[in-house]
Amino acid sequence: MLGHKLITKQTGEAGKEVTAVYIVERRDARTEAYLAILMDRSTQTPLIVASSQGGMDIEGVAAKDPSAIKSFPVPLEEGVSDKLATEIASVLGYTQEAIPEAAKTIQNLYKVFMERDCTQVEINPLSETPDHKVLAMDAKLNFDDNAAFRQKEVFSWRDTTQEDPEEVMAAEYGLNFIKLDGNIANIVNGAGLAMATMDIIKLYGGAPANFLDCGGTATPETIEKAFELILSDKKVNGIFVNIFGGIVRCDYVAEGLIAATKNFNLDIPVVVRLQGTNMAQAKELIDNSGLKLYAFEDLDPAAEKIVSLAPKA
Repeated sequence: MLGHKLITKQTGEAGKEVTAVYIVERRDARTEAYLAILMDRSTQTPLIVASSQGGMDIEGVAAKDPSAIKSFPVPLEEGVSDKLATEIASVLGYTQEAIPEAAKTIQNLYKVFMERDCTQVEINPLSETPDHKVLAMDAKLNFDDNAAFRQKEVFSWRDTTQEDPEEVMAAEYGLNFIKLDGNIANIVNGAGLAMATMDIIKLYGGAPANFLDCGGTATPETIEKAFELILSDKKVNGIFVNIFGGIVRCDYVAEGLIAATKNFNLDIPVVVRLQGTNMAQAKELIDNSGLKLYAFEDLDPAAEKIVSLAPKA
């Protein structure tokens, strides 16, 4: 397997190169169950999801037989009590001999979830062996990036070779970047505004080339790094910059845009929509730059302009 590409639903069609193999003792499974711990956004408390139909595509199970999926809210202050753990273990399809160990395993997994700042702990399958032992035979854990400062050991295990190199580089500069299939690149501050920006580009007939949220870190340096990232995509034939200057200064953004346009010798259109702090100064900088930067104050005409200047290939 080493050095070869593995293609699964998680990797996508491009696949991922296998750089490490984890070797474990083979154990037979009498029963394969599914167990996940995650956050319930509606109640803002942990939720345990369990099913006796593990070892398979749980999304398929949920679509085919929703009653096979059981959900158990966890009281935040109380945690997983012995009673709740036993109740959950009892729906996993195990024999009576395995239920006490299964209950203890559920409590231990919840402890990991809380102590390690997890956003998801998914065990599929959580199996009962023929000798009634309970084993996690496959697992997926996600961790809250915001807790990296106190989970140094966990984040030291990160293998960036399995991630998109451009997304890794973007993160080093405080940028949230995801490449898409379109031709109009976006530089936006704020995740919600980024989603709205992509929507309005689609509304006017365009196709976004990326999601790029520079948040409150939009300095001249980060704007230039954002340009470097998006210009590595040869499909990009237009750039739409949509900045709301509430958490960042518009003049900083304008300085970054002007520097990047000069440094990269841009020959593709750049439409800039700036609103908020130091907007007047930013507009003056752009107007006096002598560069082909199209400045707007309102979103709709700005989106319409970039779509007209950067048609789909």
